Amino acid sequence: MAWVVGAGMLLGLLFIAMGTATLRTGWLLPTARRHVTRPQLHGLGALLTGASLVLQSLLHFRVLPGVSWEVRFYGGNALLLGGMLLLLVSQTLPLRRGRDHTHHSDG
Repeated sequence: MAWVVGAGMLLGLLFIAMGTATLRTGWLLPTARRHVTRPQLHGLGALLTGASLVLQSLLHFRVLPGVSWEVRFYGGNALLLGGMLLLLVSQTLPLRRGRDHTHHSDG
């Protein structure tokens, strides 16, 4: 069981690294570049998802002070689902139009 939690922690750290890179530089994985329309939301979603996985792993290995299972369950799920929702929104929102692309009526 410990290797499953350890793998989740490594995945969480990877998500945190990707989210930080996206927020600081705008870099995305090559497979995500076609689909992501809002890199800032994507980076924030990756950070929340990674934080959820790392916190759950730390709580499992009893590195952090013990909290009730309800707090671990609902708090971890809230972070995870919030991050996944931001990842989804970052891919489904339409592209933003710059000010030079707006149409002005000559009325």
